[in-house]
Amino acid sequence: MSAAYLLVITTCPDIASAKKLASALVDAKLAACVQLYPQMESVYVWEDEVCHSSEVGMHIKCLASHYDAIEQLVIQQHPYEVPELIAVPIAQGLPNYLQWIKETSQS
Repeated sequence: MSAAYLLVITTCPDIASAKKLASALVDAKLAACVQLYPQMESVYVWEDEVCHSSEVGMHIKCLASHYDAIEQLVIQQHPYEVPELIAVPIAQGLPNYLQWIKETSQS
């Protein structure tokens, strides 16, 4: 049962864009829950330069079957040219919580 669920990770440059993206994902029933982690500092290389940026981290809890639609929505709405989008399979979890993700994410 657990392999059907994902934790999808992304970041946004500010709380406003993170809230907008989170609301779009939940409103579309692509995610049961999106947690926002403001005040994250990211260090990365972009266009051959080391960058330091404040970002808002996002954890998206969803059904694995919704990943493609989540990816498309993120690409359409995200302000970054190349947004981070990493999906981690949920190997185990509280059965009632996983059931809640399933029930909440169904159209």
